[in-house]
Amino acid sequence: MTAHPQAILVFLGLVVVVTGGGFVASRLRTVDLSQLHEWGLAGRSFGTLVTWFLIGGDLYTAYTFLAVPALVFGTGATGFFAVPFSILEFPLLFIALPRLWSVARRRGYVTAADFVRGRFGSRHLALVVALTGMVATVPYIALQLLGMQMVFAALGIRSEWALPGVGVVPNVPLLAAFIVLAVYTYASGLRGSALIAVAKDLLIYVTVLAAVIVIPASMGGYAKVFAGVDSGGLLLAHGAAGNAGPGFAYVSLILGSLLAMFMYPHIVTGMLSARSGDVIRRNAMLLPAYSFALALIALLGYMAVSAQVKSMPEYAAGFRAFGNNFAVPALFLHAFPPWFAGVAFAAIAIGALVPAAIMAIACGNLFTRNVFKEFIAPDCSAALESRVAKIVSLCMKLGALLFVMELQSSYAIQLQLLGGIWICQTVPAVLIGLYTRFFHPNALLIGWAVGMLSGTWMAAQLDFRASVYALKLFGYTVPCYAALSALALNLAVCVALSLLCNAWSTGPRIDETLAEDYSG
Repeated sequence: MTAHPQAILVFLGLVVVVTGGGFVASRLRTVDLSQLHEWGLAGRSFGTLVTWFLIGGDLYTAYTFLAVPALVFGTGATGFFAVPFSILEFPLLFIALPRLWSVARRRGYVTAADFVRGRFGSRHLALVVALTGMVATVPYIALQLLGMQMVFAALGIRSEWALPGVGVVPNVPLLAAFIVLAVYTYASGLRGSALIAVAKDLLIYVTVLAAVIVIPASMGGYAKVFAGVDSGGLLLAHGAAGNAGPGFAYVSLILGSLLAMFMYPHIVTGMLSARSGDVIRRNAMLLPAYSFALALIALLGYMAVSAQVKSMPEYAAGFRAFGNNFAVPALFLHAFPPWFAGVAFAAIAIGALVPAAIMAIACGNLFTRNVFKEFIAPDCSAALESRVAKIVSLCMKLGALLFVMELQSSYAIQLQLLGGIWICQTVPAVLIGLYTRFFHPNALLIGWAVGMLSGTWMAAQLDFRASVYALKLFGYTVPCYAALSALALNLAVCVALSLLCNAWSTGPRIDETLAEDYSG
């Protein structure tokens, strides 16, 4: 790719100012970061505005900025499933997450697995919930780094550098980004990420609004944009006889993604850092503003199709390396002057740093509370707890970095698809567990295993390239999101085995939570 000096200077200036400012600002308030709830949950102190930016940074990552338009660019209308899914998730947030916040605050829980441990009295169930969250999150972190790698390629920054006394070192820009991410996450915890999230979201809003105004205007208006898209890309295809069709697959993607999203550890961590349940409820009403932005971001996919960026020889290397995910970088390079492309790419890069940091922090919390303290060092001090969480967060980022550097980018995307299927299998223990104690912990464990195995099998049948598996039911074909199909099997097993276990069990049910814990 051709180097763009002006874009590189603007990009570097914004990244340095924002990350440096976030690091300094996070140190202005004196807090004891040797306490896990201070480092990993910011002392549960965030108000409405900071929580809004933090959760927005969690939900709408750099890879969202690239992948949603890429999906629209490659598949058309199907890519818009992210828009209704992002709208429908907020009623669930309003109803369920304040309950989790309340019981976590009263019982001192730091993770969703902590809640499962207390609710069902099973540390092994809590362990599989924690490990599922960690495994599902690693490829998510890797995708943020992949997004940064895409930006470096678009800017024309050389990947390999000859360093004196060392020789040729590959992936130097990505290594530099990793060091920045590691230092400010380790030193500042969740507070540093929240402060940077404010700048990140402002940059993304500026970039998106400019893009949806300037690019269509330069192409002759939205009528010309849509005229350049094949009609098959604007509408979902109709179902056929004996086949529920793409419409059912579309709805299943919405529902499955909706259920999975709030099970991810980084989303839970963002919610539990709020000052009160009312802060979460207010955010549930305010966060749809991000859905509006997401709809505008999705339109970039149609603009890239109409501009025919894939056929431009100057971007051929980017498409060969990153596939359709390079559509947005190519579109910005084509449509904007270099200085504004630098602003847009800085927004994407900072949009990768924020969620990657929160994801790593969330994984550190999970390992420390539900693996290290539960099984290795039950009497560990608060300071050791925090230190282990910091080290694990660093290891998670390092693992994601090695993943991106050593493996093909398609592997990260495939594992992220699997991650969505896997994390959905924790819905019975976490989300449904907030409302009922009916499920037996052994039934939840077996149901989780059935869901994990069946969901992975369906993804394997699709060569890990897609997540919609066609079910054959009584001669009728039902294309359905594999996470939702696996969850249906999971729930069926949970209900059946819970009926049996509850009938046979004569001992008292362990539940350390009380009814009033859920009403904060």
